[in-house]
Amino acid sequence: MKKIMIVEDDSVIANELQLLLKSSDFDAVILNDFENAENEIIKNNPDLILLDINIPFINGEMLLKNLRKKINTPVIMVTSRENEVDEVVSYSYGADDYVTKPYNPTILLLKINALFKRCDQNKNTISYKDLTFDIGKGIVKASDKEIVLTKNEIIIFNLLLSNKDRIVTKDELMTDLWNNDEYINENALTVNISRLRTKLLDLGYDNIIETRKGIGYRII
Repeated sequence: MKKIMIVEDDSVIANELQLLLKSSDFDAVILNDFENAENEIIKNNPDLILLDINIPFINGEMLLKNLRKKINTPVIMVTSRENEVDEVVSYSYGADDYVTKPYNPTILLLKINALFKRCDQNKNTISYKDLTFDIGKGIVKASDKEIVLTKNEIIIFNLLLSNKDRIVTKDELMTDLWNNDEYINENALTVNISRLRTKLLDLGYDNIIETRKGIGYRII
């Protein structure tokens, strides 16, 4: 069940939203501690946030800006303002969609479901530079070329791309491969990395996987 966090200081509207969402089979949680809104949202780890612009202690747009530094949870701004500037600012700070009050319940639910569907589709695809990696099919494309990865190569490339801002340790890689019910040692990991590099070279990507001796690997 998807969890949606309602960040709305009007208790009547918040309760109405909660009832609407629960009747549509969502786990709806209302934020009560606005003074610690950022921490409370992160702690609850929702799948989506309905965020009002006018909330106590911090403007909703600024809260969104702060959240985007830490989490990528989908956000729909819910506000009574019919102001294009607010809409533009909300999108620029990382909002995924925008609705105004009084909202149409059917439209709101359609937007929520469409956003969840879009997010689920994106989880199966990772983009990097001009590469597109379809995880489910194990296919990496660039321009008019494509390569097909083995099961191990899919696991390795997915983990590296999902953590492209840091070094992924050998232990992490081997753990992911081990969890896939296949025993793999450090030598086997090196062989798989080498094969993956060779395939990526066919797409014009030379040395995309950097070795950090004694530590692990990272995407560059």
